[in-house]
Amino acid sequence: MLTRIVARDFRNFEQLDLAVPISGLVMIGENGHGKTNLLEAVAYLSLLRSLRGARDADVVRFGANVFHVRAELQAPSAFDRVGVGYERSSKRKRASLDGVEQPRLTSALGAVPSVCFSPADVALVSGGPSERRRYLDVALALSSRAYLHALQQYRGALARRNAELRIAQREGARGGGAHDARVSVWEPALAEHGGVIAALRQSFVRRQAERFTALATAIGERQTVTMQYVLAPGGGAFDAATDAAEYTRAFLDAYAQQRAQELRRGVTFVGPHRDELQLLLGGRELRTFGSAGQQRSAAIALRLIELATLRDAIGTTPLLLLDDPFAELDTGRAARVLGLLEASGVGQVLLAVPRVEDIPDAFTRLECRTMHDGVVTSRGAAA
Repeated sequence: MLTRIVARDFRNFEQLDLAVPISGLVMIGENGHGKTNLLEAVAYLSLLRSLRGARDADVVRFGANVFHVRAELQAPSAFDRVGVGYERSSKRKRASLDGVEQPRLTSALGAVPSVCFSPADVALVSGGPSERRRYLDVALALSSRAYLHALQQYRGALARRNAELRIAQREGARGGGAHDARVSVWEPALAEHGGVIAALRQSFVRRQAERFTALATAIGERQTVTMQYVLAPGGGAFDAATDAAEYTRAFLDAYAQQRAQELRRGVTFVGPHRDELQLLLGGRELRTFGSAGQQRSAAIALRLIELATLRDAIGTTPLLLLDDPFAELDTGRAARVLGLLEASGVGQVLLAVPRVEDIPDAFTRLECRTMHDGVVTSRGAAA
């Protein structure tokens, strides 16, 4: 449970110090005054990065060099205080738990567990594959330390292999020799950790596929909506892979087959960084053939799955961040989404809306505050 959020020089907040009631809070204000920035500050303490994909340097308030965000918590949280700060000049980020600076940032990952629902989530469906890969990475890294470790190691090995491939491309390598050796040295680690990532993603998608279809139907979608995990083609025997070890062997085979072409192109073609969470509407690509309403329904279904996944992993309901999520939904779909949220067991809620009349009936019990130019004032109860 979040009891206080403090933000200094974060986005448009020069100094924000906000007490949060146990049931939650509604923040009311016109667009551009900081409502979403508040939700972003809270989410930063879970993701250790902007939920909107912004660079850390761009999150620092204009004219400042450092931002800092701190949360005060109570049971069932494992910590009383969680803080994260970033310095623009040094590009250094620090995280602390109960006042103790952590030697590794990942020790603080997920310390303030939250899930955010926003109209911008439609990009999960309408955007490119990287949007859906990031969705999988967040959902799995926050719920599985094994996945988080594999993801970190994989990204490191991939960056080094790609660096060697770019050097080889510039020097006109065609395979074999020193370039081949410098590239292949990273392949065992890349295949091992990539195998773990692919296996855990595949398992997650297979477990959640039926729920995804059911949620989309419950929200109001009349055509069948499905999802599946599709690995990037590359010559490996991926169809036969069922566990991490088999994926690893398939990746190693694929790297050996593709290496000569990758040396010419300067990039790694095969691996989880090129895979796709494919969303289908009646068997066709939802991002291409789905309407805006159908895409929004699917995006909400994905967020509901993320909420359930995190809740199951931590044993309690995460903080629910709602950034005017029903603004672009018709009344019927909005009511059904609210029903699904309530059925899932809503805990503490932070809701941001532009007007009082935009507050759903289910949240009129919450206290309200007003946001104007990054400054919060008291407003009382929504009712």
